[in-house]
Amino acid sequence: MKPKIILILLFFCSAIGVSLAQQSSKPVSAKKIDQWIAEREWAGGIILSPHLSVNKVAFYEAYHTNKKLWDAAFGFMKTHDLVTIATGKYPIPGDTVFASITEDPSKKMEDVKWESHKKYIDLQYIIKGKEIIGVADASKATITKPYTPDAMNYIADGTYYTTDNGTFFLFFPNDAHRPTIKADGYDVVKKIVIKIQVAKAE
Repeated sequence: MKPKIILILLFFCSAIGVSLAQQSSKPVSAKKIDQWIAEREWAGGIILSPHLSVNKVAFYEAYHTNKKLWDAAFGFMKTHDLVTIATGKYPIPGDTVFASITEDPSKKMEDVKWESHKKYIDLQYIIKGKEIIGVADASKATITKPYTPDAMNYIADGTYYTTDNGTFFLFFPNDAHRPTIKADGYDVVKKIVIKIQVAKAE
């Protein structure tokens, strides 16, 4: 094959590669993400849904980057009786995903700090009882305690939600959150927090 023809073929192959790369990096539409959440393939059989405060884009991207970790997390919730499970820490696949079950008194708001995490994403679900959880944009908050693995603290203006039995919260690295605040009428709360490691695709 003549050198000129080879160069032309290489040029076209390169152009196709760039085009495919651009397509793969194209942002996913909000409609597609809503459809993905509604179809519930991610859920692995659990009946819960993401809380309205959840960043759907971050959820979609994190799930598709680390599918096996998320499947393990939801699988744990599906295969364990959360109402009767004992308190304690449960490794799921080692330290990349693990669950903590607590059953403790809620706290006064002034006793709870805003926090965020870099290494792990928090999945939080109230098994029994109710609590109030604050959610804020960490990039707009004032840092009061620099990062010390795996948390940092803030002063923030956020939105507060009273939990319900049908939804779980997700807190990504940019989500400052203020959980475990006492809701009227609920003193002791049983809760699961699953830590899902933030990691790049293999």
